[in-house]
Amino acid sequence: MSNALHFLVLDAYPREIRAALRRVGAAEAGELYARLLRALEPDATVDVLYPADPDAALPYGAALAAYDGVAWTGSSLSVYVSEDARVRRQVELVRATYAAGVPSFGSCWAAQLSVVAAGGRCAAHPQGREFGISRRITLSAAGRAHPMYAGKAAVFDALTSHADEVVELPAGAALLASNAFSNVQAVAVTQARGTFWAVQYHPEYDLHDIARLCVLRTDELVRQGTFADPTAAHAYVEQLEALHRDPTRHDLVHELQVDPALLDGAQRQLEVRNWIELLVKGAAASRRPQP
Repeated sequence: MSNALHFLVLDAYPREIRAALRRVGAAEAGELYARLLRALEPDATVDVLYPADPDAALPYGAALAAYDGVAWTGSSLSVYVSEDARVRRQVELVRATYAAGVPSFGSCWAAQLSVVAAGGRCAAHPQGREFGISRRITLSAAGRAHPMYAGKAAVFDALTSHADEVVELPAGAALLASNAFSNVQAVAVTQARGTFWAVQYHPEYDLHDIARLCVLRTDELVRQGTFADPTAAHAYVEQLEALHRDPTRHDLVHELQVDPALLDGAQRQLEVRNWIELLVKGAAASRRPQP
């Protein structure tokens, strides 16, 4: 019997936003996660589904339990808009994943979704969007002891883009990391048989991905004062792209205040690797028949 892992990636963006991402030269979120999982586990099979789409054929029950791990992307939706069928569908899918005992991981929207599906609460951030680099994310005592952060610095920066945040954790949730912008920058939620490790930031992004998101979000970022005007946003995009092409540009590292760990894919993606190695593989081995 093959020991190759089988992952499900749930790209939570609506179809029209996936198209908008492509128009600005950004990869779709599901593609980023699929690429990352295949890089970390070359023998794995990865299916990508789109739960915001009304015609998506989503797995439940035994079909869901056939996966070794489920990875959720970010989204342009807001999880507290409960009357939105696209939100309700995804909340129910997370609950089904908990019940099926399939380990889950995700970024941004995923952290909010994991909490709301377990009875917690999220809201729009009063300061708007945290964008670009999330500074000085600090592990809690629980985070320092948690396997998701094995090998991670106790204080680190991460790439980010989010306008909503977790404001109330449910029973069964552990706060793993915070920073000055959002109290919940990482959370581990355990419900029924399932576990969901989630981060508010984006380990699947690199500087190019943030640059393309900046193009997509320029008007919003100017309105909230992140940039003085579109010209300033464009200059930021150009700097990010230049540093992405040439990580030895120490002038840009200094000007953008980029922690060298952000340019190291292994460090940037460590939480995903730890999820696979320390949660997914263990759970998969326990489910497979022994020889």
